[in-house]
Amino acid sequence: MTPGSPLPRRAAGISGNGQWRQLNNHEVILMPDPWEYPWFAAWDLAFHCVTLAHIDPEFAKSQLVLLLRDWYMHPNGQIPAYEWNFSDVNPPVHAWAAIRVFELDGGTDFPFLERIFHKLLINFTWWVDNKDHGDNNLFEGGFMGLDNIAPLDRSALPPEEGQLEQADSTAWMAMYALDLLDMALRLASQDTAYEDVATKFLEHFLTIAGAANNAGLWDEQDAYFYDVLHRSDGTDVPIRVKSLVGLVPVTAALSYDHLVMDNLPDFHGRAEWFLTNNPEFLSSFHRRDIDGKRHRLLALVPPERVIRLLDNVFEETGLLSRYGIRAISAWHREHPFTVRVGGTTASVDYEPGESTTALFGGNSNWRGPIWMPLNALLVEALRDYDDLAPGELTIEYPAGSGRRLDLSAVADDVSRRLVSIFIPGPDGRRPVHGGYDLLATDPRWKDNIPFHEYFHGDTGAGLGAEHQTGWTALVAHLILTTPPPRPTAATQGNLLP
Repeated sequence: MTPGSPLPRRAAGISGNGQWRQLNNHEVILMPDPWEYPWFAAWDLAFHCVTLAHIDPEFAKSQLVLLLRDWYMHPNGQIPAYEWNFSDVNPPVHAWAAIRVFELDGGTDFPFLERIFHKLLINFTWWVDNKDHGDNNLFEGGFMGLDNIAPLDRSALPPEEGQLEQADSTAWMAMYALDLLDMALRLASQDTAYEDVATKFLEHFLTIAGAANNAGLWDEQDAYFYDVLHRSDGTDVPIRVKSLVGLVPVTAALSYDHLVMDNLPDFHGRAEWFLTNNPEFLSSFHRRDIDGKRHRLLALVPPERVIRLLDNVFEETGLLSRYGIRAISAWHREHPFTVRVGGTTASVDYEPGESTTALFGGNSNWRGPIWMPLNALLVEALRDYDDLAPGELTIEYPAGSGRRLDLSAVADDVSRRLVSIFIPGPDGRRPVHGGYDLLATDPRWKDNIPFHEYFHGDTGAGLGAEHQTGWTALVAHLILTTPPPRPTAATQGNLLP
């Protein structure tokens, strides 16, 4: 809305944006493609800004601040999702992006960090007030940007069918709490008044992590996280799909070192008191002393559990593709999952290319293709786990290879698989061009690299919006932050009992 424009029609079904009377978005907004993508999406924009910060950190910071200004953010604290439905719910990655941009800008612009932190406090409170319906630290949110990844529409489950508690929504909130803790610790290094709020987010993260691990989202037999449908008749139905939904919990990890304890005694003392008096949360807090330095890791998925979970991920006949981590395991190609909801049977299988379902208009597919943003978050999280005790957490990678790598080396390899989508192979063709000979071989076209929305889970071919999505530019961030290959001799030692 602009000043003087007619108010939106409020009749049901006429406008999904009628509650956003204060919104007035009339600024320059970062767009990857003004023809095919002439609108902002909040979580897309956050990822765009991370790559942009390598080139123009001031503009990246201004874009992140913009969506939190009072003429964008709703008075209740919600961030507008995108123009056709401001009230939709996207994963809360704004804090993560702000930290990455802060670091890429040199890590000295504390006024920027402080400014964005204060507004994100309001947004975090909106999440807690609106998306934890059971007041049990297990969160909902609907499709959460992952469109048709589930067998049913998670945003439109009939209330009479029960309540869906989501592994990914809960994990996103755990990650959000860690990101705000990270911000608070950085700000506390300049102003100890932030120690109090750092303690708040430490404790809030631990309670969310405890709920995620102990309230049914974790399946001990499968060693994986699933959404759980709590039916009105009192029965629980796990949505047993090996997908990114169950991998998002791995992204909720934060490593930090002894400097926090040395310089923030109040935070350290409160953390020790809380864990001593609430030992049930110790599984999400890990400490390691190496060469006189104290390493600390906060992680929703404990190290011994993350190794078991990753055993389900790095099978090349499952979630691991030659070009990154698939949205849904290729195992489901022959083993579809079905569930009975609302008198109908819903199912999901592995679809490596374009969607074959009409859900969300059939124009987006999270049922098998490779998506750059979640892959980038997982790469970063694996490095956080390795920071706890470098080289000691190892896994067979890929599964069945007989080769053990530490999690940092695994992260580097996943990163290189993603980059390989755009690099000419032995035949001179770039996987992104797929079977299009003109694009792959013609001298006028073969070096023009499009940034597709997502990529075929088997071949790496570009799919979806061709010049869209700016978050695929995260490949540049991966290139700049992934070290060259290193020796892969088996690592000695292990954190696990």
